[in-house]
Amino acid sequence: MNTTHMRFPSNRVRDIERFFHTDLRDCYPDGEIGMFVGILFEEYLGWDKAHFLLNRDSTINQSDLLKMHWALEDLKRFRPIQHIIGHTAFCGLRIDVSPDVLIPRPETEEIVSQVVEIISHQPQTTFPLKIIDLCTGSGCIAIALKHLLPQSQVTAIDLSHPALGMARKNATSNHTEIEFLPIDVLSEESMDSLSGSFDLIISNPPYVRQSERCQMSANVTEYEPSCALFVPDEDPLVFYRHIGHWAIHHLAPNGILALEINEFLSLQTCHLLNTIGFTSRLLQDFRGKDRCIIAQHNIITPLS
Repeated sequence: MNTTHMRFPSNRVRDIERFFHTDLRDCYPDGEIGMFVGILFEEYLGWDKAHFLLNRDSTINQSDLLKMHWALEDLKRFRPIQHIIGHTAFCGLRIDVSPDVLIPRPETEEIVSQVVEIISHQPQTTFPLKIIDLCTGSGCIAIALKHLLPQSQVTAIDLSHPALGMARKNATSNHTEIEFLPIDVLSEESMDSLSGSFDLIISNPPYVRQSERCQMSANVTEYEPSCALFVPDEDPLVFYRHIGHWAIHHLAPNGILALEINEFLSLQTCHLLNTIGFTSRLLQDFRGKDRCIIAQHNIITPLS
């Protein structure tokens, strides 16, 4: 405990907040540090933003102060805040995370919302839908879709057994019934075990080129699974090619293929899917970057 006192000038909330900003100012933007402090006080003490602002002159106990100390040390090593607290929010749901899975991003959350809106406004949509999530990771996409479209039958696949374990845990804690299967998207033999057609095929596959690694922050490259992030520069669309060739035979009439993509390869990815037999269009994320492709069989009238 004395070591903790040496790190923090006092156990007063205002001083703790100030010390976070001082100790992390060379690592993170000021606004992000403030967000970290808010998240930690909510996680460890149950304080919402209003309570935090109204109680900055109060003090916290030694046990909570020690938690703050170790969280600060982790943040200095660029450990993601989501790993420190063990979970993140996704489409209003709590999704547990670990180094075995990608941390769900706001861009992916936005794609789920866009897809649900498209499905809801399609006059030819009939329920229950059959949905499959390829490269599910934490299960966040599949779980959110099942939550938002509860009548749907949802299947999710991933090659990683630890990831599937985390996804099953998240599905259980969010009271969603999903079939999880250990299948390799890049294995034609493995994918052939998936029979039938699907009304929605969705995926956030690996798409970051190895040459782009140097542009990414340490909290991503050092703490998240490389196999879920990176693809070789010489074949960066490998996952989209395999998914596209499988999906062209398994997408139901008027069904939708929705793919999160690398913004720098958006036109190439659209061209690839179009040569396979899809009509595709790009959707931008909240930053205005190409982030999602919505595709249908080219014999179907494209979505407006």
